[in-house]
Amino acid sequence: MPIHPIVVASARIGWQWQWRQLMNGLAPADSSGNYIRPKSQHQNAILPKESDLIERSLHQKPLLIIGRSCPWAHRTWLIYEIRNLQTSLQLLIAQSDHKGGQWRIEPSWRGCDSLLSIYKKCGSPPNHRATVPTLIDPGINTETNPKILGNESAQLVELLNQWPTIGQEIDLSPAECKEEIHTWQKLLQPSVNDGVYRCGFARTQSAYNKACNELFSALKIVEESLSKKGPWLCGEKLSLADLRLFPTLIRWEMVYMPLFGCSTKPLWAFPKLWNWRQAFFNLTNVEKTCDYNAWRNDYFGALFPLRPSGIIPDGPELSTIINSTAPKLK
Repeated sequence: MPIHPIVVASARIGWQWQWRQLMNGLAPADSSGNYIRPKSQHQNAILPKESDLIERSLHQKPLLIIGRSCPWAHRTWLIYEIRNLQTSLQLLIAQSDHKGGQWRIEPSWRGCDSLLSIYKKCGSPPNHRATVPTLIDPGINTETNPKILGNESAQLVELLNQWPTIGQEIDLSPAECKEEIHTWQKLLQPSVNDGVYRCGFARTQSAYNKACNELFSALKIVEESLSKKGPWLCGEKLSLADLRLFPTLIRWEMVYMPLFGCSTKPLWAFPKLWNWRQAFFNLTNVEKTCDYNAWRNDYFGALFPLRPSGIIPDGPELSTIINSTAPKLK
C-alpha cells in the first residue's frame, strides 16, 4: 500500500527539523547555513626547556594524545614520526566511542578512561571541548597535576617542529620557506582542510555550493603550483605546508567524496596533486599513520546526522588507491 503524500511531506518536515537540532550540536553554522569550526581553547602552547625534557624519564615526558580518524591529530602524528620524536615525547592513541560521542582512553591513564576526564584532571573548565590532538605535560610524578600544553593542531605542528630530538634534525619550516608556508596555510586551512567539512556540514544548498567552489578552486591552485615547481608545495623541500594538506587528501576517496559530497571532480583529475599525495604516502613511517578502516568506521559510524543508518560502506583498500596511476586526461 503506497504511503499518502501528506504523510511523506509531514515526515520530511519532521525529519528536517530533527536533523537541524542534531546538526546544531555537531556542527555550528551561521544564519546562511555555512559551517563554522569552533575555536580551540588551548592555543598558547610553549616549548618546554630542552634541559627539562632531558632530565625526565620517558613516562614523565610530555604526552601527545591523538585519534586515528581525526585529520587534525593526524598532522601531529605525522610530525612525530617524520622527526623521530619517540625518545622525547610519549604517544597515546585514543579510541572513538560512537555511542558516547567522546574519545576513550584504553587502558586508562592515571585513572582517566576518557579524554574528557583527562581534561578535567588538568583543570580544564567544563565548557572546554575535549579534542584531539592534545599535548599534555604529565609532571614529574603522579602527585603532580598534569596540564594541557595545547590542542590546536596548526600551532602544535609548529611547536613539534622545534621539539628536541635525538639524531638527525629535520626542519619542516626552514627560514627560506616560512613566508610561503604561511601563504599556503591561509589558502588551504579555510578552503581545503576546513573546506571538506564546510561541504559535508553545510545546512543549505547555497552554503554547500560556496564551500565546494572554494574547495576545488584551491585544489586547482595547488595543481598549477605543482606543475611549475615541486615535488613539494614549497619546491624542493618537504614542509609544514605539505604536512597540513596530506591528512585531508589521503581521506578523499574513503570519506570526503562519498560522505561529505566533495564530488565535483575525482582527485585523479589533478594528476600533479595525485602524484604529490603518492610521494608523501611513501615517505618513511607515513603509511603506519594511515588507518583507513578507522576513518571509515568513525566517520560513517559516528556522524549520525549525516548517516542515520550507521551502515559503514565497503570500499577499496588504501594501497589500491595510492599505488594506482592517475588516468590521463583527454
